[in-house]
Amino acid sequence: MAAYRFIAYLTLLALTSSVVFATDPTQLQDFCVATNDPKNALFVNGLFCKNPMAVTAEDFFTNGLDKPGNTNNKLGSAVTPVAVAQLPGLNTLGISLARLDFAPYGLVAPHTHPRATEVFTVMEGTIYVGFVTSNPADNSANKLFTKVLKKGDVFVFPQGLVHFQLNVGKTPAFGISALSSQNPGVVTVGNAVFGSEAPISVDVLSKAFQLDANVIKYIQSKF
Repeated sequence: MAAYRFIAYLTLLALTSSVVFATDPTQLQDFCVATNDPKNALFVNGLFCKNPMAVTAEDFFTNGLDKPGNTNNKLGSAVTPVAVAQLPGLNTLGISLARLDFAPYGLVAPHTHPRATEVFTVMEGTIYVGFVTSNPADNSANKLFTKVLKKGDVFVFPQGLVHFQLNVGKTPAFGISALSSQNPGVVTVGNAVFGSEAPISVDVLSKAFQLDANVIKYIQSKF
């Protein structure tokens, strides 16, 4: 009987541990407004924290999400983040937002958020979204999940998985994303693979993608 209890305890510990490390660390105080001036900081909890006696309502406020981002670029999209860098009061709270704007047929290119799950809500337009599962243990195909979303629809992208959003309408569109980290990070696949500084070896990329070296060089030139 004691052995069964011990196994049950280990199972419970494993489950609770996975929950604990699934998002940013739990805050240890009411708030910890981030500051870049450690000389005036009293506490450290993720980032230097502003002296609570100097904190004001402005530390928990930002504006501008009513304004569209500039989509006049090669992808026809713009992301306006509201993470800890833009809103210091988010520090240690484990959440952030972003506004995603799309020109007609604009794309937020395939990317990942290494530290966050993303919940995406369409506010205007028709947006095709999708994500790909991680490499399966049995070497079967990575699975693609897709959906065409309209105004008011919600879709979730699991943490760390490659995903994308494409405006499939003839008019501008936008949505709001909520992310489970104060600093979710973003790795755009094309930029990381073909536009790194310094460049990844052509030999590596040509073998990885099974493409001629000249094709790889051409793609790298685009980034």
